[in-house]
Amino acid sequence: MEQPKHIDMQTPNGAQLNLDALYQIAPSCFTEAKGEDGEVHRVVDFNKLRLLLGDQTVEDAPEVYDFTWVGKRAALREAAAPINKTLRPCPEESVYWENTQNLYIEGDNLEVLKLLQNSYMGKVKMIYIDPPYNTGNDFVYHDDFHRTQQEEDEAAGVFNETGERMVKNTESNGKFHSDWCSMIYSRLMIARSLLKEDGVIFMSIDDNEVENLKKISDEVFGESNFIASFPWRKRTAKSDVPFGVSQDYEQIICYAKTDLFAASIDGKERKYYSTPDFPNERWRIHDMSTQRTATERPNSNFTIVDPKNGTKYPVNPQAVWRITERDFQQYLDNNRIVFPGDYDFLKISKPVLRYWERDDKLKAGDNFGRVPVSTKLPDDIGMSQDGTKDFSELFGNKSFSYPKPVNLILYLLTIINDKDAVVLDFFSGSGTTAQAVMQINSKDGGSRKFILTQIPEVTEKDSEAFKNGYKNICEIGKERIRRAGKKIKEEHPEAKDLDTGFRVFKCDSSNYKEVAFAPKDYTQDLLAGLLDNIKEDRTDLDLLFDCMLRWGVELSMPLSSQKVDGCTIHNVNDGDLVACFDGNVTEKVIDAIAALSPVRVVFRDSSFNEAAQKMNLFELFKQKCDWTDEEVKNNVRVI
Repeated sequence: MEQPKHIDMQTPNGAQLNLDALYQIAPSCFTEAKGEDGEVHRVVDFNKLRLLLGDQTVEDAPEVYDFTWVGKRAALREAAAPINKTLRPCPEESVYWENTQNLYIEGDNLEVLKLLQNSYMGKVKMIYIDPPYNTGNDFVYHDDFHRTQQEEDEAAGVFNETGERMVKNTESNGKFHSDWCSMIYSRLMIARSLLKEDGVIFMSIDDNEVENLKKISDEVFGESNFIASFPWRKRTAKSDVPFGVSQDYEQIICYAKTDLFAASIDGKERKYYSTPDFPNERWRIHDMSTQRTATERPNSNFTIVDPKNGTKYPVNPQAVWRITERDFQQYLDNNRIVFPGDYDFLKISKPVLRYWERDDKLKAGDNFGRVPVSTKLPDDIGMSQDGTKDFSELFGNKSFSYPKPVNLILYLLTIINDKDAVVLDFFSGSGTTAQAVMQINSKDGGSRKFILTQIPEVTEKDSEAFKNGYKNICEIGKERIRRAGKKIKEEHPEAKDLDTGFRVFKCDSSNYKEVAFAPKDYTQDLLAGLLDNIKEDRTDLDLLFDCMLRWGVELSMPLSSQKVDGCTIHNVNDGDLVACFDGNVTEKVIDAIAALSPVRVVFRDSSFNEAAQKMNLFELFKQKCDWTDEEVKNNVRVI
């Protein structure tokens, strides 16, 4: 009898994710081969892949169109490389921990994005980022794209609270643009995997890197998925500027993941209609006249007759109907033709075509009742001074420089046309995106959720933020969400179900002890300490959320717990994941877990004193959950 498998300790391997995606569209290009670990793995047969692609391949061509820079390959490897870290929950810093579906995550966003892949791959509708603009002074990254130790020692920089080097990309750096490109490239590679098929990303950028960001995004998202650049006016013209030209605009570059995305806004000139005979439907009308003549469309050159009263509506030979005579009866049978006099409120002089949508059958990207978006942003979007005003109204000071105005993010949330969207901002700064999400939900009753990520960049000791008691940017962001949520609830008491809470997580080292030592380093005390592979400072909650990350369960899911036979059973989202990390797991505990109809079950490895106890788990779950051998093998794990 097999023993339960251990849960993965690392994030997904990016190369493996790419292989899995390729296998879905080209399984014939794969074969099996034994790897260095002695196991048989699915691998790509490049000869078959080349045959499948025909002439549309290139290898070692002397001239190809490509955008490259020093460090690009290293950045690509870095994006694919797994990490052995985790997200530790912080209920004490959270708001409405038990009920909220919003997340605030502190840590390097490259690491955080990797950690989110299992749980949020293909679930994010909108990403907004306002990354560092590479002015020569702004914080850019603390990545190490395989530098030597000497290069690292020579790099200018500061250290964060945990001693990690956080490099500033000064103009004296010989790789001034290359380092910035590597930083953004690796993050966008992972961010794309989190987007839904009809998802979209908006990226604010200034003139320093706009061309490079556009080229990188063409590669990551596909040139055909470029939607538009929205010019955003950030200030009124200055006089003391280089060359006498004031750069008053930034760009918001927009890409879709696929062609399923469609931006739109409410079409005020279009009217919705609802009638007692269609109580659960909204519909609008469309003129059936075209710009085609009877000569051009002879099949549409006919007289329409109202079957209810025999009234005839001759066609205009210079603007025939948009439907053919053959199709007219089908449209009539489907109640798609509306005649004058059918409804008292509808003032029409000739038949029109009815378009409707049922509330329970709306499709993603459906533009019904909405009109396309212009790249000209509305006049009330606001400038940088308005972003500062939004912040100051909450704090009474200017502890954060140049936040984006809330109205800007509100507009982007409006045009994606999705009230249930998961919205991600992985350069979240002061938390403008969170405020915008809560604000738009308070107005239209939506249930959008936000995921914000920010590295805890320390505030300068002479800064206003430091003087006001904020040691790093994350402290500012969390406080802004608390204050904004309270203010929005006070202004909208009718929005009783409005979610203004957030769960706080912090990126940290693995929950598991390092067990790879040289033989000479093993001591009796060390061996005794390794009887339990979990670090002593880690709690049940740490272990539970780590299992959720590894097993693809969203971190916003509701939690509950119960005591059975001296053990605590943790239940995530009514059985999505059930865990018990106590020692001496008895059959009563197994019975209680089975009664929850679990989808996934996880235990602590040290909870079982003997291998026979772990093997007995299989038989118990087969009996109590009516699982097959394969289901038990897939559904039960230990850590």
